Formats: sequence, C-alpha cells, structure tokens
Amino acid sequence: MGTAFGTVGVVGLGTMGAGIAEVFARAGLAVIGVEAGPDALERGRAHLRRSTEKAVRRGKLTEDEREAILGRVTFATRLDALRDADLVVEAIPEVMDAKRALFAELDRVCGPAAVLATNTSSLAVTALAAATSRPGRVVGMHFFNPAPVMRLVEVVRTVVTDDGVAEDVADLARRAGKTPVRVGDRAGFVVNRLLLGYLNRAVGLLERGVASQHDIDTAMRIGAGLPMGPFALLDLIGLDTAREICEVLFQENRDPSFAPSPLLRELVAAGALGRKTGRGFSAYTEESSGPAPRHEPSPRLNVASVCVLGEGAREFQDRLHVIGFKCADPPESDVVIALCDGAVAGSAGQVPRPEHLVGLHLVGDRLAEVVRTVRTAPEAAEAVRGLIRVLGRTPVTTADRAGLVVNALTYPYLNDAVRMYDAGYATMDEIDDAMRLGCGYPAGPFETLDELGLATVRDGLLALYEEYREPFLAPAPLLDRLVTAGVPGFRAR
Repeated sequence: MGTAFGTVGVVGLGTMGAGIAEVFARAGLAVIGVEAGPDALERGRAHLRRSTEKAVRRGKLTEDEREAILGRVTFATRLDALRDADLVVEAIPEVMDAKRALFAELDRVCGPAAVLATNTSSLAVTALAAATSRPGRVVGMHFFNPAPVMRLVEVVRTVVTDDGVAEDVADLARRAGKTPVRVGDRAGFVVNRLLLGYLNRAVGLLERGVASQHDIDTAMRIGAGLPMGPFALLDLIGLDTAREICEVLFQENRDPSFAPSPLLRELVAAGALGRKTGRGFSAYTEESSGPAPRHEPSPRLNVASVCVLGEGAREFQDRLHVIGFKCADPPESDVVIALCDGAVAGSAGQVPRPEHLVGLHLVGDRLAEVVRTVRTAPEAAEAVRGLIRVLGRTPVTTADRAGLVVNALTYPYLNDAVRMYDAGYATMDEIDDAMRLGCGYPAGPFETLDELGLATVRDGLLALYEEYREPFLAPAPLLDRLVTAGVPGFRAR
C-alpha cells in the first residue's frame, strides 16, 4: 500500500530549502520548515515571501493563492516539530558528517513510518540511510534550483530502499507538478554525473590550447544548442562546487575524466569561484549579470580568390561566388579551405602553400569551426573567420585536433550516457528527461545519438581515442555492439 503524504518537513531553509517548502505548499500539503536558529528561520521565511511575491508580479499566482501557500507553512527551530511529518527532506550544506548526524536525529524524532529524504546533489544516499534504523525508508529527492521553477526531481533509491518507497516519492513529485526520474545511488546521479564530466573536459580543451574560452563557450551555445557555454555555466554553478562534485565522482569510480582539471583547482585555490566572488573564468561586476560581451571586429578581407576542397566543395564554392569571391585552383588562391569534420593536417600535402590552408567544419546552420593547422598562417585563419561572418555564420577558431570543439565535447558526453544506461542505472527516457529538464538541453543524449547516428558517434569516439589515448574516450561496449550489428539508433532496435 502506498504512503499517504499529508505533512512534509523541510530542514534547512536556504534558497533551495525554502524553494522546496514552496513546492510542497503549492501542492496543497502542510509544510513544516525547520532552521537552526531564529535569524536563519527569518531568512528562510523571507526567501519564501520574496519568491511568492515574484510569482504574483509575474502573474503565476494570485494574491489569494499566495496567501494560501504561505498559510500552509509553519516554522520552527526544533526538530521535534517534525514528529508527525510523513516525509522530511533535508536541504542543509553538502557536508557528509553533518547530514549523517541530522539523519540520526530525524530517525529518533520522526514516526517509524516516515520517509526521510536528502536533497544532496552528489553524496551517497546509502551512507545517510546507514545512520538510521530505517534504511529502507530513506531516499534521495534532488531538486534543482530554483525549485519552484525547475521541473526535474531525481528520486534516488539505494540497494536497501524498501519496495514502493521510491515510487511513492516519485508520485508525490508528480503531485507537486514535477517530472521525477528514478535513479540508482551513484555519485552525481544522472545530471551532475553527465554534466560535470562534460564541464571538466571543456576545461581540459582550454588547457590544451585547442580553442579559447570564448570560442568554446560560443561553439557549445550556437553549435550544440546549449543554453550556456561550459565556462559561463561553471561560473554560475561556482567553481568550488564544481570541483567538489568532480572529486566525489572521481573518488567513486576513478575515471580520469572526473579528476578536477589543474586549471579548475588553481582558480579555486586563488579564490576565483565564479559569479559569487566576481571572478572565475570571467570577471563580473555588480552592474552586470554576466561577463562583458565580446565584439567581433568588422571583417577586413584581403581575400579575392578561394579554393575549396573536400565533400560539399562545389556547393560551398557556389555560395562564395554569389557574394563576389573568385574560385580558383590552389596555386592561385589567397586561401585554401578544406571542408572537414576533424583534423585536416593530412590535406597540407595537397596544396603548394600549406600556410594558406584552413580547415572548415560547418556545424548546423549557424556555426563554423575554423581549423588552424601547425602551418596555417594567422592571417589566413583570420581571413576565413571574416569570410564566414560575411556568409552569416559565427566562426570559432580551433586547433587541428580530433573532434575539434563541438564533437570533442559532445561525443564523450553521449558515451557516458550509454555507459550509464548499460549499467542499468536509469532508463533512456529517464536520462533524456533528466538532461532536458535539469540542464535545459534541447534534446536528451539518446535523442541526440539517434539524430547523429550511432556509427557517426562511435567513429568520432575512435578518432578522439586515437588522438588523446584517454580510456573514457573508447566507445562504450554497447555502442560498439549496436554499430557492428547495423543498428542505426537506440530506438530503432
């Protein structure tokens, strides 16, 4: 028989905890908010008031609805107030010892049928359950910030969670208007496990000099369709938070892709933690909510003639001809453009002046990765950037490395998702929902895999592995087996 949740307790009323309390109160539940002292309690009450006031101003709530929501929340400074709660969610800072002590005390205070949940984003739920006498009634309930707005909730079951408990909590999340995904108790769950690996690898590309911070951010926003570039997102999350999650992920599985990059460690050690300190990968001011915009100079083209090589060369030459460029053979051309989707150094032997050779990878309808080889003259690469802007695309410059930027960051992320699914960690639909709703991605990883084609991704990973020799770049066994069997996509099986 399912658990009937009528009264919910929330311990810790910071921004996240107050948001969780609001979510439950909006769903019509009685909520008991608990903080350590009067001052913290008043700050939590103020969070709730401001959030609901903003919802009224935006037309999301009426004044009567707001008053009803506030009326469902009571506040206390003692855990004893939670004695009759059916569910208690803790939302205190991510310190394992503090959380374990809290769970032991909640176990003493709450009734034996109560479910205890943690909002941790990366710590082991099993370790918290072990601090209680009811490990079968302990789960993770990971909300995303801001909790009243974000639709995703990761419901985390452990190996000792009683049958039906995670399902009951997922039903409660649906009742509150959220989309739950049920996952196993692995560090980072779904979203942070996939997201932090991608972010850490982006820092690695910057460290290797593959592309600039600005160009990597631009490539992933415009080329991959992500809401923010990786460095802007790291600054928003907080570099210290990102490093800590990477540490937890690395400690669990020793995957080198999660070992915090040296540059990330150095910035944290220097106190450059992102927006909250005014400096991270970018500098921020009180007047701006983001880094200063970068303005591309107007293109000054010293290019009259162009030669285009590679698949699609004729079509691209026709487009250049329409806007006034002459197409010529390599010896007579000011620049030689090699259309590609990866390294182009092999084309250097085909042209008489390799310093004029520039690779070009067209990504979607808006982005172009401009590839400089070790012999490309800077003015040739800059001329092609200008030419690309004339064509109405946004150029980013990248070194001549496998995967360039977009594919070098996208393919390993997709590979991680396949490994996660193959381990029985979550379903394809749950993983897709988690990344779309939790990160605002335009599509989930399995939707993206099916769109790109499994063979394309597998072959791209093989090229990355050949270049970088990192174990995590080797195609997941399931991906390789599906390609070998001629399966075009996960949902085409």
